[in-house]
Amino acid sequence: MANVNVQRLDSQQADFSEQLDKLLAWESVSNKEINRTVDEILERVKVEGDQAVVEFTNRFDRLNASSMAELEFSQKDMQEALENLPEDQRHALTVAAQRVRDYHERQKGESWQYQEADGTLLGQKVTPMDRAGLYVPGGKASYPSSVLMNAIPAHVAGVEELIMVVPTPDGEVNQLVLAAAALAGVSRAFAVGGAQAVAALAYGTETIPKVDKIVGPGNIFVATAKRAVYGTVGIDMIAGPSEILVICDGNTDPDWIAMDLFSQAEHDEDAQPILISPDAAFLDKVSASIDKLLPTMEREAIISRSLIDRAALIKVADLDEAALVNNRIAPEHLELSVEDPQALLPQIKHAGAIFMGRYTAEALGDYCAGPNHVLPTSGTARFSSPLGVYDFQKRSSLIMFSEDGASEMGKVASVLARGESLTAHARSAEYRIKD
Repeated sequence: MANVNVQRLDSQQADFSEQLDKLLAWESVSNKEINRTVDEILERVKVEGDQAVVEFTNRFDRLNASSMAELEFSQKDMQEALENLPEDQRHALTVAAQRVRDYHERQKGESWQYQEADGTLLGQKVTPMDRAGLYVPGGKASYPSSVLMNAIPAHVAGVEELIMVVPTPDGEVNQLVLAAAALAGVSRAFAVGGAQAVAALAYGTETIPKVDKIVGPGNIFVATAKRAVYGTVGIDMIAGPSEILVICDGNTDPDWIAMDLFSQAEHDEDAQPILISPDAAFLDKVSASIDKLLPTMEREAIISRSLIDRAALIKVADLDEAALVNNRIAPEHLELSVEDPQALLPQIKHAGAIFMGRYTAEALGDYCAGPNHVLPTSGTARFSSPLGVYDFQKRSSLIMFSEDGASEMGKVASVLARGESLTAHARSAEYRIKD
């Protein structure tokens, strides 16, 4: 049995607020050396196009490609990957894809307009983006679920062309990723990753078309590149390490809770698992479960590091206070492992996704629940939302004044424009005022 010393906090401690701030502190994309490397890659791809992409891909992924043609997967490649999957994998992937599609179909924004009494028409036109770029991690960490979660909302939104980039270190192609691309409606796919893939999507090359928005997770080079190209293209977010916060009333099996914490801790050493409970004895039980179960985990070393460096077991006075602490943290994933999660829900203000009830493991949301698993991290759930169809749709305002409406509102605009000393604005509106 391993013994992992997970930090314990108590909301009644005088320095609780300070301790919580320290626990949550996370330095995001700001490494100067990485920034310099990424800037060089971006500039070269911008100027040299395919040639630079091939060169960087050969260097970083240990390939021997002579042209971009060798790095593109065909629709046939994607379709064959799907057809050749073992039956259980194909079935699981198909079920997950359908559930994700069904959920996101309900998010589609529709255009609307209304008419005022004088005939003036106002409204909003909702239009999909033309082309989206989807970054999918490759190599050791291959995530077909990431393909589904990023591509399907774009497909549902009506984006005409989905361009997928996925690194294949040492030529290692993940068939599940290609199969997911076939299911999700990916138009073109390239065996390219890293900052060079982000640059190609942002600026376009002779082979890889320029996109309107880049979505999908990646390592620090990818995140740094995404931040650098923002403005040239849209991006989904700069994601930090994975997080899970569990609020438990003390009546769930402690082994379940320990494994739920592990499920995010195994992502990487910087992941943050937190448990909040008003029951101190239950925190002790979960701590014992952690020690018991940890040696059985394949990714024991990663989980241990995450638990030691970034985890916490937090004692609170009651579930009301647990909700307050949650709102302070604004976690990526929140589990309400309590008797009546619906009763606690109104007090929850900030969380990327909320998993309600003892049976709802966060892991279901990662794969097949239906809602998107691309979620705001590092407290950004205070102002950000999960990736969705709306991220691939633009809204344009519609304004059409009638003659009478233009005359009446022209008087209002004239007064306000002259108040701002913008005479051309005022006179433009005044021309439409009827005598």
